Amino acid sequence: MEYDTIRAVDPDVADALEAEVERERDTLEMIASENFVSEAVLEAQGSTLTNKYAEGYPGERYYGGCEHIDTVESLAIERAKELWGAEHVNVQPHSGSQANMGVYLSVLEPGDKILSLDLTHGGHLSHGHKVNFAGKLYEVEQYEVDPETGYLDYDEIYAHAEEFDPDIIVSGYSAYPRQVEWERIQEAADAADAYHLADIAHITGLVAAGEHPSPVGIADFVTGSTHKTIRSGRGGIIMCDEEYADAVDTAVIPGMQGGPLMHNIAGKAVGFKEALEPEFGEYAAQTVENAKILAQTFQDNGFGLVSGGTDTHLVLVDLRESHEDVTGKDAEEALEDVGIVLNANTVPGETRSPFVASGIRAGTPALTTRGFDADDTERVGELIARTINHIGDEDVKAEVAEEVQALCDANPLYE
Repeated sequence: MEYDTIRAVDPDVADALEAEVERERDTLEMIASENFVSEAVLEAQGSTLTNKYAEGYPGERYYGGCEHIDTVESLAIERAKELWGAEHVNVQPHSGSQANMGVYLSVLEPGDKILSLDLTHGGHLSHGHKVNFAGKLYEVEQYEVDPETGYLDYDEIYAHAEEFDPDIIVSGYSAYPRQVEWERIQEAADAADAYHLADIAHITGLVAAGEHPSPVGIADFVTGSTHKTIRSGRGGIIMCDEEYADAVDTAVIPGMQGGPLMHNIAGKAVGFKEALEPEFGEYAAQTVENAKILAQTFQDNGFGLVSGGTDTHLVLVDLRESHEDVTGKDAEEALEDVGIVLNANTVPGETRSPFVASGIRAGTPALTTRGFDADDTERVGELIARTINHIGDEDVKAEVAEEVQALCDANPLYE
């Protein structure tokens, strides 16, 4: 077999890959759940480990020839334990959603009860939305943020748990810009004699760096994505105490998947090593600082923010307060036209379809990876505000696009 380049084998895919690199270089990536991994992580994820089946766990595989596979997975596990202080770690889930599935399968039966945050208030599909497997397999009720403040109402969660008597309470969110008080959720779980799953998919890196309080040691289970603020190989992770280790591992394999994606686990191992370096703490701190600057810039330009600001890596704008006739989708499309990529997002009290939405969600992880500082981020916020304030103005569009390109050129990616 000849080992030719992608260009030689498949020019169409090669063209798409090269175009994607150029898109990432020449746009401001502000989707809160996205980031840029290092070239070392890219190399690991494109490695020959994609060739190897490795069903089972280190030292206990269904196939032979796994000695090097075991080394890689063991490194990922040990580094994750060091980063988050967990007793037991499973690095095999293919995504954050599958990590949640692994937890559900480990302690729940079909028809058991889940209490989680409503999707339009910042929750996630895998926390029990009716179109998702969790909503189809389990009985789900959902809590909401306080409509006046945009913050979680912990007293209401406690009361809801006492009334609903769930088997598990899910905390951790995909569009909640404030720190979570894990102990308050745990109090509600204790009152209902329920398990507590903390999903830190968005804030894995912030937790690892100490920029957000950790639920490890408080919640029964902690799940996350490994490709967002932690900047590692794409996939999911489950953390728990030793008492749940066997149940979790069995739920993952053979419960929900077969062979792990070992090239992705290699990417996780490399990314976790990078996150153990002091520079990662500086990155996480700058990510949060940039988000705060972005939030303040939006407010200075007349935009309303859910909860009035942020403690994390993301900002949630409620466009109804400043631009009643501009939907989140309108804003998303106008911004993409000038090279700023973020997403329309539902907001508390949403009246529009999730595909249209009344808000936008903007994150700073990828900008910060490129080297954006507070001044750069303030400028980005001003460009976003200017674009939304002048949707349809071709002169403004051209001017903003030029400034976006200048910012990209000043902060190069994958040189």
